[in-house]
Amino acid sequence: MPAWAKSCGRLVSKNGWFWVVAVASVGVDRITKAWVASTFALTIPPQTIPLIPGWFHFTYVVNSGAAFSLFQGSGWLRWLSLAVSAALMALALGSPRMNRWEQWGYGFVLGGALGNGIDRFALGHVIDFLDFRLIRFPVFNLADVSINVGIICLLIAMLQRPDRPNTAD
Repeated sequence: MPAWAKSCGRLVSKNGWFWVVAVASVGVDRITKAWVASTFALTIPPQTIPLIPGWFHFTYVVNSGAAFSLFQGSGWLRWLSLAVSAALMALALGSPRMNRWEQWGYGFVLGGALGNGIDRFALGHVIDFLDFRLIRFPVFNLADVSINVGIICLLIAMLQRPDRPNTAD
């Protein structure tokens, strides 16, 4: 094996769960969005299939904005997704070994950023389909779920970190 390949392998294996979670998150997101796009028609009003009537539906909509449809039509969101993704990959490659919660957290955030970023670059919008009607929540997708799960994992990592002395005094 060439030396460069061994070096890359060491970099990736150092934070291996980060890469596994990121790739799995992107994969599941891409598969579900492809299924929705091939199964549903994009119509107005949106086509919906009630899984638990009145509570949870699959509803095919597109969103050219960010969460909750903020910043609709903003082309800069694709570049933000790319910048966040690049920063997270650089963090995983350049940092010392992260603990498991950090690896999962950053991996889920990367997977979500890449999943929605791929949509923004390829389609100009994000495919959303998870529709919780009981609480009247905006329709979202698994990339959004990944980002939120990642944030929860990072909060757990932060809470588990031992207290450090305050050196600012």
